[in-house]
Amino acid sequence: MLKTTSNLVLPTAITGSYPRPLWFDMSLNGRSFKSALGESLFREQYLDAVAAVINAQEAAGLDIVTDGDSRFDLAVGGKSWFFYPIERLGGISGHRDTSRGWMGRHDLRPGKILWEVQEAYQPSIVSGKLTRGPWEYTALWQVAQRLTDRPVKFGAICAPALASMLWNEFYVDDKAMILDLCDIMNAELRELAAAGCPLIQVEEPPHHGRSLRPDCTDADLEFLTEAFNRQLAGVDAEIWAHTCWGNPNQQRVYWEVPSYERAMPHLLQLNADVITFECASSDGKDLHLFGKYGTDKKIGIGVVNHCNTVVEPPEYVAGLIRRALEFIPPERLVITTDCGFGREGLSRRIAYYKCVSLVEGTNIVRRELGLPEARVRASDPALYFGKR
Repeated sequence: MLKTTSNLVLPTAITGSYPRPLWFDMSLNGRSFKSALGESLFREQYLDAVAAVINAQEAAGLDIVTDGDSRFDLAVGGKSWFFYPIERLGGISGHRDTSRGWMGRHDLRPGKILWEVQEAYQPSIVSGKLTRGPWEYTALWQVAQRLTDRPVKFGAICAPALASMLWNEFYVDDKAMILDLCDIMNAELRELAAAGCPLIQVEEPPHHGRSLRPDCTDADLEFLTEAFNRQLAGVDAEIWAHTCWGNPNQQRVYWEVPSYERAMPHLLQLNADVITFECASSDGKDLHLFGKYGTDKKIGIGVVNHCNTVVEPPEYVAGLIRRALEFIPPERLVITTDCGFGREGLSRRIAYYKCVSLVEGTNIVRRELGLPEARVRASDPALYFGKR
């Protein structure tokens, strides 16, 4: 249900994660978030970090902001995206050294950065029935929303993607394990929406990556759609589904960015109001697909690249938006980043100016369409030189 973007044309947002301030050096290490807020030093660092991240997004002029995924530990290659929820599940014991099949499929071995990233992940063993633990998504969102009048989008990994970092030694098959994960996720998201969170982003349905494998069948993709949608039953919020081509340690998993085409019809069956697609890294090569496959959903396009430290010029951003408008009407187009900015790979300065460029590029197109522009405090001359 469109709650946040229903009346917004070309709304802007980032995917979610944002580089940590260098002084934010504490981690949860598996603790309850609400319990950790009782520790004076953690509370001060966490609240200040979230305030700084939100302030940067507001200064850049973004319509929708995030908490920067500040709950995640400063771990190798974005490990906490998987392990914040895994560390808090019942039914987990021990770990393995590598995730199943991932290293082999991508020819990962010592001497490659993604091998080191995967070595650090140490996937967990499922030794019993999975049960819900203290994810505390509601408390995390409430802390961030108190710091801003703009809507705070809360994002989290989806159950089918989470399963890729688990070794199943209990369930009859992985499908049964995934469905239990979906039910756990559904309970958490229902609670989050009931608390008032207006916009929930469920991240990384595996369809597009899975569709590249020669053994992938349409039945496999249909199951992933069923599982993804199971998480969302009864969740009363605007739902975004985020897709990208991977972001471990700000690295490309695929040097040549693949196409979404085989997965596209299945992705459009997700029960999401907005589906986001990585477009900057491929220079918009898949934009024509939105003319080929009809949908009444809103489409989010990534216009800045999370794997590139060069800040895209606003004119480049505007060019991608114009090309998208050839296939998507402006009232159904959302402007965002390819993926999150992470906590290790980019500096805060680079992430900030990518946000600024994203909004300034969108403002160029807004002017051309006769739409109101967002104020970008970061580039307001009056704030630097005084009023003339």
